[in-house]
Amino acid sequence: MAGHSQFKNIMHRKGAQDAKRAKMFAKLAREITVAAKESGPDPDANPRLRTAVAAARAQNMPNDRISKAVKVAAGSGEGENFDEVRYEGYGPGGVAVIVEALTDNRNRTAAEVRAAFSKYSGNLAETGAVSFAFDRVGEVVYPASAASADAMFEAALEAGATDVASGDEAHEVVCEADDFNTVREGLEEKFGAPERAGLVWKPQNTVPVEEDKAESLIKLLDALEDSDDVQTVSANFEMSDEVLARLSA
Repeated sequence: MAGHSQFKNIMHRKGAQDAKRAKMFAKLAREITVAAKESGPDPDANPRLRTAVAAARAQNMPNDRISKAVKVAAGSGEGENFDEVRYEGYGPGGVAVIVEALTDNRNRTAAEVRAAFSKYSGNLAETGAVSFAFDRVGEVVYPASAASADAMFEAALEAGATDVASGDEAHEVVCEADDFNTVREGLEEKFGAPERAGLVWKPQNTVPVEEDKAESLIKLLDALEDSDDVQTVSANFEMSDEVLARLSA
């Protein structure tokens, strides 16, 4: 299991998703506003907005909050102009980390990201230093109860996906970035709204992380995700089930 999914599962088991729901909604709203401002408020004519709205609904964000985020794009108030910034670096154990942010203050965000890397034995690098080791892909995730592995595989293949990984907890469907909306919509027709959907950085290879580095790595990733400006955090680590169990306890 790749680092992106492992980190999500760890945080879910710790109950952090519920504790951070308000912050998560704020980040989703920011992406919706930026997408609507960039290419218009109509999801049918704006693939990025369509993706952002789908991600918000997958997290049970209220419809009125989604509508409000779209309407904000038409305004001109303070704090509505955000820059997209990507940071890259290395965490404990040589793990490659990609941080994507939407910020109205580049200096503030850079300082927060740099501080997190420094505090937890990481190193911030130049943009492009680690992204070559990842692929930009679409990901659609359903709980294992949504369908059998065979049914999910057949539906994903028909929708245009490139890979499906089914386990005890979830089905993870991967597709080319350009095919994301087509694949997501095809799966939604059969299985309803997914648990999670969006564009992600998928590592081409993973780095094993031993227990002495694991806790610092997870603290780094958690600190990065805790920033209001950070939208996504991706990493190419892999941990044994024993280490994961101890971290999740």
